[in-house]
Amino acid sequence: MLVIKLFVALISALVLTVYLVNLNIKAKVPPIKEVASAPYKDAKFHNTEPRHPVSFTDMAALWIRFFTEKKVDTTPDIQIPVHALSRTDLEALSDDTLHIVKLGHSSILLKNYGEYWLIDPVFSDRASPFQFVGPKRFHQPPIRLEDLPTIDKVLISHNHYDHLDKASVKVLLDKTKQFLVPKGVDGDLINWGVKANNIVTFDWWQELRTKQGLVAFTPTQHFSGRGIGDGNRTLWGAWVIKTPQDSLFFSGDSGYFSGFKETGEKYGPFDLTMVETGAYDQDWSDIHMLPEESVQAHIDLQGKVMMPIHNGTFDLAFHSWHDPFDRVVTESMRRDVTLSTPEFGRIFSINNLPALSSWWKPAD
Repeated sequence: MLVIKLFVALISALVLTVYLVNLNIKAKVPPIKEVASAPYKDAKFHNTEPRHPVSFTDMAALWIRFFTEKKVDTTPDIQIPVHALSRTDLEALSDDTLHIVKLGHSSILLKNYGEYWLIDPVFSDRASPFQFVGPKRFHQPPIRLEDLPTIDKVLISHNHYDHLDKASVKVLLDKTKQFLVPKGVDGDLINWGVKANNIVTFDWWQELRTKQGLVAFTPTQHFSGRGIGDGNRTLWGAWVIKTPQDSLFFSGDSGYFSGFKETGEKYGPFDLTMVETGAYDQDWSDIHMLPEESVQAHIDLQGKVMMPIHNGTFDLAFHSWHDPFDRVVTESMRRDVTLSTPEFGRIFSINNLPALSSWWKPAD
């Protein structure tokens, strides 16, 4: 039986590879110019710390795991609580503070002193190049894209499908004033209809002064790519958002590395860190943090309150869907870190962060 499963895994991997090559699914990358900070060589970006090289054997082993390893409790057996939002709800919020809403996975909505900002908006049913196959949402977004007010800024951390969603961008392009993206990601946005003069591309450590204060793009330990042959041709990173009163950090995706401490020293302390806590595994530990490492990253960043993100919406790994929450709670208590775990769609302000709530656990 195991031999049959292994054979099916290898054949499936081969068929999928041929299928993707024939469809020519890959990022549309423009010529990259003026890279000052991020390591860039041979038309590819690189991390500041070495990654474990991924060989064909490694990929084959991963496919074998995918088809043969029994996944346990990777989809919720509870109805995930989601607070429905309307445009009226958002417009009723005051313009004199920073309001925050966790929409799902790593998607965040901010009302930043009157301006609406979206971070990594993914509203599609699947985090995939196809809507008939791939990781499917556990819950619907709290609000439809069409119901959002005019968006002042959309911030993208990198071009993976669970962070850069073509269908969402195509809805947003007519109602968004400005897209802030890593170098190279502008190629896809322009191909999807976004006007070039509405896009600002960022190198690591690059800053942009805004009406509210400052936005900066900082390093992470990750990679990029949307198909066959486009690996690492666009940049990846994290976002720092500062106002005269507040300081936020959004991690995007990353393995644990020394860059968090460097960011904390340069831009910290942070009132709130939104740190990747989910989709981790022993086979890719250098590009996605374990929950214990996520807590350490928060400490390195000099964060005051940590909100775990990159969880609760898609099945992207082999661990149970609630494991990121269970482990980050345990570690935060051990390290005396203040944790905030708001339900999706709940509106809160930077001055009134919700306390720890174990919404992912079944009711007694």
